[in-house]
Amino acid sequence: MEFELKYTPAQEAFRQEVTAWLAANVPDGVAVRPRTFEESYALYLKKRALGRALGVKGWLYPSGEKEYGGGGLGLDQIVVLEEETARLGLGLPPYYDSGGKMGAASIRVWGTEDQKKRFLPPIYTGAVRSWQLLTEPTAGSDLAGIKMTAIRDGDVYVFNGQKIYIGSHHGADRYWTIAVTDPKGKRHQNVSWFMIDSATPGITTQPLYMLSAQSEGETDEFGHKNIIFFDNVRVPADCLVGGENNGWKVASTHLEVEHSGQGNIRTNPVWIALLAHCRTQMRDGRPIIEDPEAREKLAEIYSRLEAVRLLSTRNFWMVYAGEKRSYHGSQTSYLRKTTNLWLTKAIHDLLGPEALTSDALYGAMGGIAEMQQRRGIVEQHPGGTTDIQRVVIARRLGVGAREPQQAGRLGEEGMARKAAVEA
Repeated sequence: MEFELKYTPAQEAFRQEVTAWLAANVPDGVAVRPRTFEESYALYLKKRALGRALGVKGWLYPSGEKEYGGGGLGLDQIVVLEEETARLGLGLPPYYDSGGKMGAASIRVWGTEDQKKRFLPPIYTGAVRSWQLLTEPTAGSDLAGIKMTAIRDGDVYVFNGQKIYIGSHHGADRYWTIAVTDPKGKRHQNVSWFMIDSATPGITTQPLYMLSAQSEGETDEFGHKNIIFFDNVRVPADCLVGGENNGWKVASTHLEVEHSGQGNIRTNPVWIALLAHCRTQMRDGRPIIEDPEAREKLAEIYSRLEAVRLLSTRNFWMVYAGEKRSYHGSQTSYLRKTTNLWLTKAIHDLLGPEALTSDALYGAMGGIAEMQQRRGIVEQHPGGTTDIQRVVIARRLGVGAREPQQAGRLGEEGMARKAAVEA
């Protein structure tokens, strides 16, 4: 079966430009897994600097409109950028920027022109990074159950409440968050979205150490999530995006992105590390990959991970081609989550006890195997549990006595491009 994409001469020429630029600008050690907090912070600074350099090129958020600091690039070029950065173990952006990726997508659809000019350029150029603040102690996958309030007081909204399982451990410049703006309103009709300066008085951050802690998009033993408290935080009213009490419509865009509705084309980095390990590490006097049973297991792992990648690539193409979407995002999210859990056991079966430790001498894959043992379990929850994804799929298909639910709105560039071609 052929899994690889085919490329045009123009794409290959652009690939040469990208690889040359990355070779000249990506700092050494940027993909190395940190083992101390100091190493993690130094790596974070390198990635932020790289992000700003990518922003100057328009490559940090390549699909973003040029007028707001994005690259304005088409699908053909974005595919190449994603592939070449992935080869170096990097993402776009190269640092954890959940509020930027999902907040920017939502602002493009629901923000005013003034808000697009104000909020998007700093994200697209790497001047700021943002965290999404969704989960609360009593509301996670049931996002409509949030309790944090934002009550209008003249030209400001006053926030009180808390968010949990937030971000990583080197701080953010902005928070993209949802809050209750009408405590007496009906469910789904009482919430609104805001982009907030993280330095606003009254915001307190407390670390939350977890089984699988995040370190700038990667997992290591020195990272943590956070609990963020809002105590009479006064936020300018023009930070409200999408209109008061209209937050559930904005959430449809945000959640579509989070549920893999935009897709991507990246090969699972755990597979890359696993394959390299099996090619270089010896078992019974020969590389692991030469063992017939190991090769059979590797083929199974590759096939299952490629199925996830291909579905995600399909979503990526559908967005940029302007194709109508339905259950596709949650389908991919569900398969990715269940496959990641399966992968945890598959790696353990293949590598044995060395997959259970990050010890420098005995740990496999530089500790990535042990990381997967924790992450594969924990990642069943973030971004909507597998049960939530199945509910979304059912609603999009119209299962039961209901009309099929529409997918959340994303940027209109794909539809505009398709209309132009058809015209």
